[in-house]
Formats: sequence, structure tokens, C-alpha cells
Amino acid sequence: MQNISVSQSFDKRKQNSGIPLIDVRTPAEYESIHADGAVNHPMESLQVEKIPFSKEVEIHVICQSGGRSMKVSQKLEAVGFTNIVNIEGGTSEWHAAGLPVMEGKKVMSLERQVRIAAGSLVMIGAAVGQFVHPGGFGLSAFIGAGLVFAGVTDTCGMGIMIAKMPWNRA
Repeated sequence: MQNISVSQSFDKRKQNSGIPLIDVRTPAEYESIHADGAVNHPMESLQVEKIPFSKEVEIHVICQSGGRSMKVSQKLEAVGFTNIVNIEGGTSEWHAAGLPVMEGKKVMSLERQVRIAAGSLVMIGAAVGQFVHPGGFGLSAFIGAGLVFAGVTDTCGMGIMIAKMPWNRA
């Protein structure tokens, strides 16, 4: 797997329009804004064996900031794709660099949704623990442990669940 910048990806794809660009964000994130020419294959529902490209073709993979695209790139390599390119900085960097994008209805990023949900659950647990029953603190501890696990493993169960919510679908 190769890591390249958004401008390098843009230049390579400008020279060879046959290079596919796969956006692995949720359909809602994709509809909000995506690199011009990107095709959406959401990470949470991606079936690598159904990727419609030859395993030898150069494929560029992009997400919001580079984390999900790195995971998908590794998955693709694990099943035999030999020319996977991860785009560092993702769609955020692509847009910031002034590269062409398609914009639609604005939505909240998955990362932001996870922060709001986790923070809300911690606050609810603390309030229940303080004013209703001390067992409420367990909710806050559980969410805190989940956040530590997510940080250590770079896998977020809450993010996976939130990505499947109706508002994150096209």
C-alpha cells in the first residue's frame, strides 16, 4: 500500500482518468461533500470481494481524514489487491487544497456524532449517579472504557453503530 497526498492523487487521476477513487465514508457524509469523481463504498457495509475492479488496477481510497481509508486499504490488500493507494488527509484536506468537489446537503461528520453521543452518555451517567442512584456512574465508566479501547485499537464500536443509523444513509 502506498500513501499519497490529495494533490498527488488528483494529479495522478488527472493524467489517468481510469484510476478509480473510492470514498469509504457513510452515504450521508459522501452526499454532503466528496471529491469529484469519487464513488461511494461505505466502510461499514463494504464487501471487498464485490469491489468492481481488477485486483491489479491502481485504486485510490479516501475518507474524511485518512483513518477509515487506511483500514479499508489494508482490507483490500489482505484479499489480494496489489495496487492500493491511501489518500492522506482525506476529503477534508482535498477540499482545503481547493481541489474539485461535489457538494450537497451538509451533514454532521461521523466523528462529531460520536463525540456528541459519548459526551452526552457520560453526562447522563454522571447526573444519574449524582441525583438518582450511584450505579449511574457505571454508564460513565463504561463509555470511558469504550473510548480508551477505541483509542488503543483504532476501532470505534459507537462509530460503527452510529454509521448504521438512518440519518447516515443516503
